[in-house]
Amino acid sequence: MIPMPEFREVGLAAILTRDDDLRALLARTRVIAVVGASPRPDRPSHSVMAYLQRAGYRVIPVNPGVAGGSILGERVYGALGEIPEAVDLVDVFRRAEDTPPIARDSVKIGAKSLWLQLGIVNDEAARIAIDGGLDIVMDRCTAVDVSRLRPR
Repeated sequence: MIPMPEFREVGLAAILTRDDDLRALLARTRVIAVVGASPRPDRPSHSVMAYLQRAGYRVIPVNPGVAGGSILGERVYGALGEIPEAVDLVDVFRRAEDTPPIARDSVKIGAKSLWLQLGIVNDEAARIAIDGGLDIVMDRCTAVDVSRLRPR
């Protein structure tokens, strides 16, 4: 397993765990792609996406099963590579074993960070992200951390 750093050196991609680092990541984030976004209001990805929209982020859903449709008023894309604008953060609601290809795609599109939701940890995805220059967060909920860390 990749060691979780106690600190982060400025300018280097890392696994982020400290509140100061998470706060800085959220402050520099404007556009979030939600991989595994669901059109079903009872799904966690749907409620997190809605919360992030209310918090002022531009949120783009990614789900090949509903590509071309819309979720919470946003057009759904089938893959990260189809999004026609820059993405700052890729927020992932998929099984841990599905995350390495998502990490590779995140690097390809020039995202700045990769966030694996609660319960999702994958060392290979972390290594791909870090080697590609992305910061990574694992096993945390974006909505919880935005609520807890962003200034009101």
